[in-house]
Amino acid sequence: MIMKKIFSITVLATLLFAGCCNDCGKSRVIKTAVPERPAGQADMVAYAAPAIDTVRVGFIGLGMRGPGAVERFIHIPGTKIVALCDLLPENVAKCQKMLEKAGLPAAAEYTDAEDAWKELCERDDIDLVYIATDWKHHARMGVYAMEQGKHTAIEVPSAMTLDEIWTLIDTSERTRKHCMQLENCVYDFFEMNTLNMAQQGLFGEVLHVEGSYIHNLKDFWPYYWNNWRLDYNHENRGDVYATHGMGPACQLLDMHRGDRMTTLVAMDTKAVCAPDYIEQTTGVRPNDFKNGDHTMTMIRTANGKTIHIQHDVVTPRPYSRMYQLTGTKGFANKYPVQGYALEPEQIALSEMPDHENLSSHGFLSPEQQAELTEKYMHPIIREVGDFARKVGGHGGMDFIMDYRMIYCLRNGLPLDMDVYDMAEWCCLAPLTALSIENDSAPVEVPDFTRGAWNRVKGFRHAFAE
Repeated sequence: MIMKKIFSITVLATLLFAGCCNDCGKSRVIKTAVPERPAGQADMVAYAAPAIDTVRVGFIGLGMRGPGAVERFIHIPGTKIVALCDLLPENVAKCQKMLEKAGLPAAAEYTDAEDAWKELCERDDIDLVYIATDWKHHARMGVYAMEQGKHTAIEVPSAMTLDEIWTLIDTSERTRKHCMQLENCVYDFFEMNTLNMAQQGLFGEVLHVEGSYIHNLKDFWPYYWNNWRLDYNHENRGDVYATHGMGPACQLLDMHRGDRMTTLVAMDTKAVCAPDYIEQTTGVRPNDFKNGDHTMTMIRTANGKTIHIQHDVVTPRPYSRMYQLTGTKGFANKYPVQGYALEPEQIALSEMPDHENLSSHGFLSPEQQAELTEKYMHPIIREVGDFARKVGGHGGMDFIMDYRMIYCLRNGLPLDMDVYDMAEWCCLAPLTALSIENDSAPVEVPDFTRGAWNRVKGFRHAFAE
């Protein structure tokens, strides 16, 4: 029944425009309904599940991202790789060889059949199901895994529609199982150190943040099994891959931990580069490619902050996640130039005796930035940063992501990213499409916590005593 619900519940974002008279001066807003929380359920804000001494893991999807996750888990203490699942037997075999090389026992195999993943979820010796398949299967698998009593970690984006988002939320709340989105960019070293600086007030009040996924995938399209990712962009409009930019931005602004997104507006360019690529590789130019080459989204929060997010996977722009912070006392930026700019009074540090000559109109010198980073290095980076670099995974941030999830599960702590983070970061896919398809009208962002967004004050990583 639950499997049908994910695709059958009434679409909650409807084209209901807030009524206003012609002289009120307010623009229309596309309203989005928030379904009533089912009876007997409670929110998952700051939820901590009982501690698990050894986290037993089953992996679903061993194509592009899955093998890297298996390799990383080999290096994480307190874990056991129990089962491997993929449609293609050769992908499972490749991961079995990783285990053999590490001197670990072979995992149970699930392959060939379309629904073999269900058998993995139904095992009674698995605590965590790690999902790294194509986007269309993420939510369906996450729901089923939680229904079987498993915590769930789902690759980005974990959900593509509001129906999927609400079903994941309701299932997590009802089963009291974690549903964590595997957003690695919040563990980038620069992002984590900057977050620590912001949490300690170095930038004053953070007013505006930016993020993006700008990455020309021209060399990657052929490696997506059955062409699923390009097809998704062909068939859908809006920011379909927002989480890499949204995650770090939302943590800086304490989303659903004292603030929340209220309204967004999106617009896009016409589609040129993507149809060009298809014509060059197939000889046929599509005339119905929906996703624009470049998509921009502006978001306002309840506390009067703003977020700017961009998506572009087809133009020749250099890679950028556009990570940027503007505060009342300082500024941080990673792309294309990495640096910090601070008001002089913010950096009156003993190791910077020449701070009087500094100005926020320019970046700190490389030497000063290095000193600042050392002083404000995030404790998680200080703890496992060097080892994470050795294990790898996008420079080490993938390892920290997995390490932190296991650390929290083993210590009975709230995860760094909860089901509402997943909802807030994924909701841009359906909501930006609504805005763009209605002449870039403002769209209301639902309160996915159903009223609990202001109970916790400030985002913080949890640590065992």
